[in-house]
Amino acid sequence: MSAVWRNCSVCKNPINQGGVFQKCSISSCRKSAFCSVDCWDVHSQTLNHKSAWAEEERAPRETYSDDKPRRRIVASKPSSPATNSSGGQIPMDVLVVVSKMKAYIKARSGMNTSGDVNDALSEIIRHECDKAIDKARADGRKTVMARDF
Repeated sequence: MSAVWRNCSVCKNPINQGGVFQKCSISSCRKSAFCSVDCWDVHSQTLNHKSAWAEEERAPRETYSDDKPRRRIVASKPSSPATNSSGGQIPMDVLVVVSKMKAYIKARSGMNTSGDVNDALSEIIRHECDKAIDKARADGRKTVMARDF
């Protein structure tokens, strides 16, 4: 059984690692992935693309030709908003300054940054903050400090 690489941008069906998917030929839509030409067609009609076509591509695999496993970071968005201990909703916004992150990656490596990096990085930050909160609480403090990270 293959692991899921991404979900279709239209119908949300899973696209497995190494599976075939469709990508929009319009440069501003390149981050979207579609499980079929029909889903791409819905996308194209919704955005009213002119002279666009679907390009068939293959999703990346967990292991590559050298058989070394790669670390995958998957951003998972909760199906319903999370709530805190007092019943209030926890914000699930992007927690990084996207322009600064993209500028750093570009300056450091000359590489571009995919649009889904923001969600993945925010999820990592939330996870680390949760661990720091637990550590501060275990120490009897109501303030999260740098040493908690």
